[in-house]
Amino acid sequence: MVCTPRDTVAEVAHLMKTEDIGPVLVVDTNESKTLVGIVTDRDLVVKAIAEGLDPQTTQVGEVMSKKLVTCYADDDVETAMKSMAQFQLRRIPVVGENMQLIGIISQADVATRVDAPEETAEVVREISQENT
Repeated sequence: MVCTPRDTVAEVAHLMKTEDIGPVLVVDTNESKTLVGIVTDRDLVVKAIAEGLDPQTTQVGEVMSKKLVTCYADDDVETAMKSMAQFQLRRIPVVGENMQLIGIISQADVATRVDAPEETAEVVREISQENT
């Protein structure tokens, strides 16, 4: 699921509810699908609701995270796993040339589709550690 920076916080919150998802990838337009950010349920709560912004008029571009950790479609799984562990992320977007969105890979994808239980367990441990 994707949205654009011009979509409202309320629209994205509704999308999260109906699709039962946490993060929504933000693309510049629905046509080009160039990845420009990510918005999470936490972003909506901390950057919009807690700040008293109106969810009906506040645009996602105001609250999305712009610092992205991504991987490329032709990267090996270990690269994605290392990025997840290093940045303590449960999912990262997969992009092609010029940041064109291809998909998203999650910790669950790795755990259920890769035959490397020890590596997967280590990634899960590192993702779950508190930042110090």
